Amino acid sequence: MFRAFEPFTGQRQTKVTAQRTKVDWAHLIKELVDQHYPHVEKIRLVMDKLTTHTKASLYEAFDPPEAKRIADKLEVHDTPTHGRWLNMAEIELSHLSRQCLRGRIAAKATLINKVQAWNTQRNEKHAKAHWQFTTDDARVKLSRLYPIVST
Repeated sequence: MFRAFEPFTGQRQTKVTAQRTKVDWAHLIKELVDQHYPHVEKIRLVMDKLTTHTKASLYEAFDPPEAKRIADKLEVHDTPTHGRWLNMAEIELSHLSRQCLRGRIAAKATLINKVQAWNTQRNEKHAKAHWQFTTDDARVKLSRLYPIVST
């Protein structure tokens, strides 16, 4: 399952795939670029550091000119290695799991239907992330990433 979430508008997209490969990720990104955000100059992606989440994956899935066209629309930011909980898509995935995915779901089609219904409901509500993590909080929690500068 791949998840994209736009926190300021409360819009989300979820793609259920048989696997989580580089090519699957590339197709999701192409869908974001061409269908969901064709009018924007840059798409800022904040993502986990997974081997599938790279611009190189686009070149595995598409011809070089097409891969470059898609890659040029992206501005990629990685979440800190131990900061996965900072990723708003992960927060949304947690909501999805608790509100929609209880119990075993035997068929992929059933999973797709449940996830799409949940996405539609959340998108219609424009359910946004209630981000309460401040820069000061980050400096405390992630102190090893913020060097102390003495003047």
